[in-house]
Amino acid sequence: MTTTPDGPTPADEPGTAGADRTSAEDAVLRATESVLEESEPQAEAQMRSLDSERRLLLVHAHPDDETIGNGATMARYVSEGVQVTLVTCTLGEEGEVLVPELAHLAADQDDQLGPHRVGELATAMEAIGVRDHRFLGEAGRYRDSGMMGLPTNDRPDAFWQADLDEAAAHLVAVVREVRPQVLVTYDENGGYGHPDHIQAHRVAMRAAELAADPGFDPDGAEPWEITKIYWNCVPESWLREGMRRMRDAGDETFFDGADPDGDLPLGTPDDQVTTAVDARSHVDAKLAAMRAHSTQITVDGPFFALSNNLGNEVWGVEFYQLVKGTPGTQRDDDGRETDLFAGLD
Repeated sequence: MTTTPDGPTPADEPGTAGADRTSAEDAVLRATESVLEESEPQAEAQMRSLDSERRLLLVHAHPDDETIGNGATMARYVSEGVQVTLVTCTLGEEGEVLVPELAHLAADQDDQLGPHRVGELATAMEAIGVRDHRFLGEAGRYRDSGMMGLPTNDRPDAFWQADLDEAAAHLVAVVREVRPQVLVTYDENGGYGHPDHIQAHRVAMRAAELAADPGFDPDGAEPWEITKIYWNCVPESWLREGMRRMRDAGDETFFDGADPDGDLPLGTPDDQVTTAVDARSHVDAKLAAMRAHSTQITVDGPFFALSNNLGNEVWGVEFYQLVKGTPGTQRDDDGRETDLFAGLD
């Protein structure tokens, strides 16, 4: 199920902003044609039945978060026939617009970035092969709160201001419908302190609790307990190595000159990283999805610079911290489990 709101009316005349947007999206789809051809059979099978043997739910704050953090993981599991469901909590209305000709979409101008990013998300998920992507409650129910400490945090419709149990109840409905064995979301700090990431963590964890509670019965759906819960993470050692390689290459833009041997702006201690999903064979799908999020990610920006310095591993191996459930017995050379579904019957 794909849930999208009414977006800006596309302009059909050549040279208009709408035509440019359409051409850009068409170019992404053409570039990923082979990826789509490979993923389509699995995606169709996924949508024919919600009773797939393995089911994965991901909860993210804004469009593009899912691709950066879990794009390769999602593409891998779609290719294996897993039911993959993505829930996005906001439209990302407060994001910075990196495309000059679309600067008018920004919150302080036309305030149409949210609907535009819905289209970017749909294109990105088509590249990855995910057909079941939804918005929490409904599209636009919760607004992007902006970075921590900004006045936008205090808007009454901001996700940061959402009632926890009310927001969680929307997600409970999805959990009890899809019945995932595995949930992926952020850690308590949302990875790097963004209020919407923190709130997404709180909502996801509360929803997992309520979904399993027979006493919570707003709609008569059967309770469902999620067996394994993971938080996205990036190992500190991986960040330090990336920073060193970029520094050696003369590029310190990604971390604004931070010392790779000093305090880090983000990252998870290596001993807390329990899981590494190797999906390097799906890097093309992830990169295509990243390009689809063109207002947020630029191909000549720091993410792609990092890719050039570290190779496909930076995009194709994604890391997690298991916070509920039993880890699988198959481990990589660093002692980490390699499959989110390992250990499940």
